[in-house]
Amino acid sequence: MTAPDFADWLAIHNLKARYCRLLDTKDWAGWQALFTEDVVLDTSAAGGARLEGAAAAVAAVRGSIDAAITTHHVHTPEITVDGDEASAIWAMQDRNIWPNGRKLLGFGHYHERYRRGPDGTWRIAESRLTRINHEISEG
Repeated sequence: MTAPDFADWLAIHNLKARYCRLLDTKDWAGWQALFTEDVVLDTSAAGGARLEGAAAAVAAVRGSIDAAITTHHVHTPEITVDGDEASAIWAMQDRNIWPNGRKLLGFGHYHERYRRGPDGTWRIAESRLTRINHEISEG
């Protein structure tokens, strides 16, 4: 891997790290800035919805988990960069606890596409969540 490829790889890796941190700390403005305006967030394979557009996606996610304690971890990225486009598959684990006592522990993968903007910043253009296993308990 050449130095420019590694720089892009690292930038995308850091982008996903910010995704998890900003989501779990409920920094909604910061989290929205990680996406392209036309982002697609698709959790339908994991029982959720397919959301289009950064503002709509953030509003829906916020409505779902704003009151919850969430912990998102991503691991072992497989990142491919091709010019100003990139893709990745991330192993993931999340643990979410709502005020009513409902709990979710999930394992799966994020399948993502990224686009580098005119300012040189990588952003998430599409994120699709698939689950291998999850456990839900009601409060």
